[in-house]
This record gives sequence, structure tokens and C-alpha cells, in this order.
Amino acid sequence: MMIQVAVLCDAATDYNGKLNLLGTFDTIFAPALPAQHPQCSVAVRIGFERTEEGPHTLEVGFVDEDGQPIMRAMRLPGEVLFPPESNFISRNFIVNIQQIVFAKAGNYSVNLAMDGSALCGIPLTVQKLEPKTP
Repeated sequence: MMIQVAVLCDAATDYNGKLNLLGTFDTIFAPALPAQHPQCSVAVRIGFERTEEGPHTLEVGFVDEDGQPIMRAMRLPGEVLFPPESNFISRNFIVNIQQIVFAKAGNYSVNLAMDGSALCGIPLTVQKLEPKTP
């Protein structure tokens, strides 16, 4: 399997197998801490070869820079089925997250694993927005 896309964004949709992304980002500027981010999506597109046909589970975990989870990990089951004429197929996975809280400024990661094996981490930085001085 091969990750084609793995991003944190404002919103994502799957439209007939097409992955639609809105506002990808890697930094959140917070006016105060702890900060509550109203809404975001983790969007992942993975390519599978015919030998990987069958059930799979994508695990999405959000951790701080110490590796501590900031929310419960999510598991997204999916069945990869191939049409007879295909040797390769892509599958989209989207997780919508509401009201996530960042206790402190620093580096975070959205860790992705498939069937228990690590795939990648999507980095995120949370920075406290300093007030402008006149």
C-alpha cells in the first residue's frame, strides 16, 4: 500500500472516489491557551495493489510532542475490493474532528497506522499568538 495524500485540513469530502480538500494547514495560531480548534479533518488517500484486497483498518491518533494522546484514537474499517480489470485501486479515509483542545503550544502529530503497522505522521504546530505592540 502507498500513501498518496495525508493532510490536516479545514474540511474534506469524498465524491464518487474523488478526495476533495479545503484549506490544508500545519500550524494553528492560538490567541490563548489552552486553545479549542472548532473543526478540522484528517484526509488520507491510500493506494492498494491487488494482493492487498480485503478488509483493512486505518487507525488515526492525535498526540502531543511527548507522545501523549490528546484524544481517543479512531479506527476506520474499510473493505478494499477490486474490479476484475484493475491491479491498483485507491481508497479515501476522512475523519472529521470537532472542538479539539490543545493544552499548550508545541508540536503535535496525527499518527496513521494500517492494520497495526505505522504509516506516517502528519505534523502540526500550535503557536500562541502574541499581541501586537503599538
